Amino acid sequence: MTASAAAAVPPADAVVHPGRSAMLLYGLLGFSAGLPFYMFSTVLALRLQAHGVALTVLGFFAWVQLLPTLKFVWAPLLDRYDVPGFSRFWGKRRGWIMLAQLGIVTAMGAMAWTADDASLPVTALFAVLLAFWTTTLEVAADAWRIELFPTQDQQGPIVAANLWGYRTAMVAAGSGALLLADNGGWTLAYLLIAVAAFLPFPILAAMRPEDGRGGGRMVALTTGILGGAVILVAACAVTAAVGYVLLSAAEGIGIDAKSNVTPWVLGLCMVPFVAMAAGLPWIRKAPPTAPIRTSTAIGPYVDFFWRFQYAAILLMVFVSLYRMGDVLALNLSKPMIKDLGYTLSQIGRADGVVALAASMVGVGLGGWMVTRRPMLWALAVGAVVAAIGNFGFVWLAHQPVSEAMLYVATALDQFGNGFAGAVFVVYLSLLVNPRHPGAQYAFLTGFAFLLPRMLAGAGGSMVGVIGYDGFFLLSGAVSLAAIPLLPALAKIRAREDDA
Repeated sequence: MTASAAAAVPPADAVVHPGRSAMLLYGLLGFSAGLPFYMFSTVLALRLQAHGVALTVLGFFAWVQLLPTLKFVWAPLLDRYDVPGFSRFWGKRRGWIMLAQLGIVTAMGAMAWTADDASLPVTALFAVLLAFWTTTLEVAADAWRIELFPTQDQQGPIVAANLWGYRTAMVAAGSGALLLADNGGWTLAYLLIAVAAFLPFPILAAMRPEDGRGGGRMVALTTGILGGAVILVAACAVTAAVGYVLLSAAEGIGIDAKSNVTPWVLGLCMVPFVAMAAGLPWIRKAPPTAPIRTSTAIGPYVDFFWRFQYAAILLMVFVSLYRMGDVLALNLSKPMIKDLGYTLSQIGRADGVVALAASMVGVGLGGWMVTRRPMLWALAVGAVVAAIGNFGFVWLAHQPVSEAMLYVATALDQFGNGFAGAVFVVYLSLLVNPRHPGAQYAFLTGFAFLLPRMLAGAGGSMVGVIGYDGFFLLSGAVSLAAIPLLPALAKIRAREDDA
């Protein structure tokens, strides 16, 4: 079995192919996750820029996007624990999705309430909470998807449906929010996007209970909302306290907006992964009953290293490189376009039908390719089209201000992003052990975006040194850097599970 097909495949009579209702639901869940992501990343960057926040500080706000890379910290909790009320009736996975929906709508409402950005620490607090609950939604939905549809043939269409929903959210967030902000202000934009992001909640609440579970629907809904409110308040309090301690510590040691803290933060984030790699000689010999393999906290991650052994290091290098170019470009592409002389409305129109159509085609072709072609071949094509999308911004910078030119650059970027994203999601899903779907997928996707998002936080400083041209040339070149690793990936074999 190759690395790209490492997931266990159930017996033929147990395989359930995605039906229309499943694809529609996952399209809607993708839509719900895509909306808030753009509201604490690209849209927030433009909002802060409109309020006069310096480019270097805009780069620091990109570190809010680090939270999804750290989801491995709390992902095991979603595999182990139920949500009070919700899970009793709808099951573990849907229970967490519903709680995350409550968190998303309240955090985005708070961002609407503080839309003047008078206090950047307060803006950062609610942006972090929005990122946390968005990530929690993705962890729960991904675990549910991998459990329901474990094979490559099943993953292709369900991932495409999920990413179609996610890309459609770009119209509402990337385009609709900007058009709303240009005409009605940032508060209105955030409030209406919050309402749209909440759409899956009533649909999930109306669904039948999970097999073997019962009780009153209204009782479960009421207790879930009450319990969820307590959890939301506690999460806000903990986040505020941690943020206060971190900001106070940074101020105490002289760190300010001009300080380069990237190496230090990157070093801290890498510690657990370096420790795991250093422990490989012991991990690969550990029996099924060893505490490190049975632990709730680290067992799912140890299992990944146990199955792939030293090849796990190569896999980690590959996944950290594959989407780096797109992540680097994400946070600063819109500020660059704005600096070229385009208005919010022009950017919004480009991020509307043009971006949606291009990304939908990219996602569709990527999802189709993984069901018809070898996975590693599809990964190579994805890297090339992603690089072309990044180079498109360099081309745009040397054209006269024209919406037609903007549409071309946007289409190239979104096609490449959608194609590479669809292929990559399927690849990572098939590396996961179905015994630990939520935690291991969170681990892989978290590590995949850790280094890129760390570097994105220093993007403003990088532009100051090499300019926008140099920055987007670099991001495009990085997209191609994963291709030389593909021949080595083709030789990787996963160990059979001995548990």
